[in-house]
Amino acid sequence: MLDIQHSVAQSPAHGPAVTRRSDYRPPAWLVPQIALDFALAAAATRVKAALSVTRNGKHADPLRLDGAGQQLIAVRVDGVTIDDWRIEGEQLVVPLPGDAHVVETEVEIAPDRNTQLMGLYASGGNLCTQCEAEGFRRITFFPDRPDVLSEYRVRMTADAARYPVLLANGDPVASGTSDDGRHWTEWHDPFPKPSYLFALVAGDLAENRGSFTTRSGRTVRLGIWVRAADLLKTDHALASLKTAMAWDEQVYGREYDLDVFNIVAVDDFNFGAMENKGLNIFNSRYILADPDTATDYDYDAIAAVVAHEYFHNWSGNRVTCRDWFQLSLKEGFTVFRDQGFSADQGSAAVKRIEDVRSLRAAQFPEDAGPLAHPVRPDSYQEISNFYTATIYNKGAELIRMMATMLGPVAFRKACDLYFDRFDGTAATCEDYVACMEQSSGIDLSQFRLWYSQAGTPRVSASLAVEAGRATLHLAQRVPPTPGQTDKVPMPLPLRVKLFGAGSGAPLIDERLVILDTAEATMAFDGLAERPVLSINRGFSAPVIVESDRSAADLAFLSAHDDDPFARYEAMQQLMLDTLVAGASNGTADHGRVIDAVRHTLDDADLDPAFLAEVVLLPSENFIGDQLTVVDPEAIHAAREGLRREIGHALAAQWRQLHHVTQQAAYAYTPEAKGKRRLRSVALGYLAANGARAIGTLAFRQFEAADNMTDRQGALTILAGGDFAEREAALDIFYNRHSDNPLVLDKWFQTQALSSRTDTPQMVADLARHPDFSLANPNRVRSLIGAFSANQRAFHAAGGWGYVFLADQLIALDTLNPQTAAKLLPPLARWRRFDGTRAQAMRGALERIVRVPGVSKDLFEQASKSLA
Repeated sequence: MLDIQHSVAQSPAHGPAVTRRSDYRPPAWLVPQIALDFALAAAATRVKAALSVTRNGKHADPLRLDGAGQQLIAVRVDGVTIDDWRIEGEQLVVPLPGDAHVVETEVEIAPDRNTQLMGLYASGGNLCTQCEAEGFRRITFFPDRPDVLSEYRVRMTADAARYPVLLANGDPVASGTSDDGRHWTEWHDPFPKPSYLFALVAGDLAENRGSFTTRSGRTVRLGIWVRAADLLKTDHALASLKTAMAWDEQVYGREYDLDVFNIVAVDDFNFGAMENKGLNIFNSRYILADPDTATDYDYDAIAAVVAHEYFHNWSGNRVTCRDWFQLSLKEGFTVFRDQGFSADQGSAAVKRIEDVRSLRAAQFPEDAGPLAHPVRPDSYQEISNFYTATIYNKGAELIRMMATMLGPVAFRKACDLYFDRFDGTAATCEDYVACMEQSSGIDLSQFRLWYSQAGTPRVSASLAVEAGRATLHLAQRVPPTPGQTDKVPMPLPLRVKLFGAGSGAPLIDERLVILDTAEATMAFDGLAERPVLSINRGFSAPVIVESDRSAADLAFLSAHDDDPFARYEAMQQLMLDTLVAGASNGTADHGRVIDAVRHTLDDADLDPAFLAEVVLLPSENFIGDQLTVVDPEAIHAAREGLRREIGHALAAQWRQLHHVTQQAAYAYTPEAKGKRRLRSVALGYLAANGARAIGTLAFRQFEAADNMTDRQGALTILAGGDFAEREAALDIFYNRHSDNPLVLDKWFQTQALSSRTDTPQMVADLARHPDFSLANPNRVRSLIGAFSANQRAFHAAGGWGYVFLADQLIALDTLNPQTAAKLLPPLARWRRFDGTRAQAMRGALERIVRVPGVSKDLFEQASKSLA
């Protein structure tokens, strides 16, 4: 599952129960087979379940089945109705005398009243499911845990006119019609799976059909199912699926195993997508695309998410998690796999930059705040709260570090061993690491600390030079995090290289240094000139590097380093140091940054996509992460001041770049994407220069654009400034796309991210807009999520943003606790701000935890933030 982001209301006075990893016990009963029979209807769906259960070990425990929100109609054991069952909390308890039985239940549920979007729910006139992590219990009674794997047979009956398409996991095996206008289908999935991977879709859908021939010669039928009006927007997703299937065969040797693979796009979805076996269900934003409505970012994200969910067929489905504490076993590994796929489809350098930027924007702050937790957590109150950047993004970095330490051949051998050894089972993170060890002979005992210790390691690096010898001193420390005050050094694979300060030539070959102690020193002899240190090349370890490199050294590396990421990193660090000085002292020397940017723009050998990333300034949020106390206004002033000077000093080059990157016709190619990206960056710097005529230039790009990338790029500039064309552009965009929910999300988001001083008032007005609704997670994220990520606007003096966010979360919690909890973390960082802001943010959190009936999702996040 890709998160972009059942819960029972209860009083926070008692607090939700805590689930601990140390309390894990194997299931008392297994369910080798399950047969489900659905009589589908939006208002009332009947679900009959027949569970073939077997006792697991020698014990006398009754069968316990999880359930939530359904009406229980009947319970039968071996075909006989019984009445000696009981309900304990949210569990149906059935005493069973023998070691093997067939337990049948019949329940009724109401999909059209399921606003939590977990279990079976209605969306746009269709019915669909979301069962990860604990949604299956909202469909029927079952041991809803990932280590109970079952073979599923599913029968669905529904009104043929309203629900002409009936889909489920596995392969279709039978279908028919009845005289009352209803029809039925049966599906069988021969591969045992946990309940979180169950899926069902019923609706009036059109199919974009394709096929893929596996390396063993099997033909797989592919289908992407959407509303008929959206069918033409699915070609990119279908092509991405075929590319991903071929890539997984080539790179990991993994072949698809069923006769069909279906994807369904829905508008109402808490996550990005879900990897249900053979029937992936997607948020429509990660399926629908054409040049007029989707940006290059959208196209790339669709390819990445389609690949991610497909790759789960092995890293998550064929080998699943023993318990939810092992969530990164499937998610971190699969993120690593989809990152590799995306890197192979375009610029690997740009992809690595994007991945690290995402890690720093979401995971580093998580590691540094009250919600910090290890990649393999020790406890939780609500499992949905652990679908975090730590599990996904940091988890992927752990896989990357092991791949770096093992090398490509041994890493592939280890992955093969893992898939072969644990196929059809529920595994652990320890199982995965053990395969890495066995295949390579490398001892990863100390590396396991990465799974149990929270926090981002900080590495200090200093280079002393004397008489042709350079001595590199490294030291590491991991700051305290909640519940973990004392940390042990972890193995940090750091790629290191030295360059001559005069010649720019490499002085040594790149070395992989494993820093596994608190401190270490190494020497480099025979150096003919003063060396400049390039460290953590390719971002080989997810750490914060603090070095003694001067501004001149960083500028030098930004021009001469032969590792693309290290070159980008040097420029970013140079900019960051300048911006931190400006925010802290009110003034800073911008000359070095301007010269470095000028030199970079003059490098004709650079790919436009890479160039666009290198010259971008660090975000205001990232600048704030470097400060002891975040001052949003000072940060904004420092960043805008540097942008303005870069825009003014290099105006001629920005104008030239904006002109030469204009394209005669739209094409979705790496080169064309790079030019569009650079064109918007150039326009942004021209706008920062303050020239009023730039509004006309931006509006001209907006109106002439034959694609959403150029159109939204211009709209972002206009919406964030004081241009006469601003209102006209926003109105034109709205009127053109008001019937397209995904594009309308962009309209809301663009305004919520504006740096204008009146952004809070605009957001307040947009929250009352007829097209805004708390019922749709995408719309909520586009306005409320974007606003809370807008550091200057959200933290504007007076604290209105905190009150607004708390109000929205309290209201949203009654509809969709998962989405509400995902939006709370900006308030959790209250300790990073000045006293007035911190007090107001804390007050918002305290108000949330006092709400009667607050969900355990939201309560856990808010209470931990206050601890």
